[in-house]
Amino acid sequence: MPVITVQYTCKYQLKIAEHYWFTTNGLCYNTKSGRLVKQVFKSNCIGYVIDGKFRSLTFLKTQLEKIPVNKMPF
Repeated sequence: MPVITVQYTCKYQLKIAEHYWFTTNGLCYNTKSGRLVKQVFKSNCIGYVIDGKFRSLTFLKTQLEKIPVNKMPF
């Protein structure tokens, strides 16, 4: 059986929920469950369901921050 693997480069995370990461091509990835989050169209607005609540893209863009780099001591 053939296996296909896909690698995403995550660059940003949310301030309100740090386990939601965004890739460089705009996909939302939940690192707790290990799944991609689907984009939702609700009441004439595009966004994602974050922690059970719908958040629009305009709100989420204000909540983005770069993922901090963890420096190893050795």
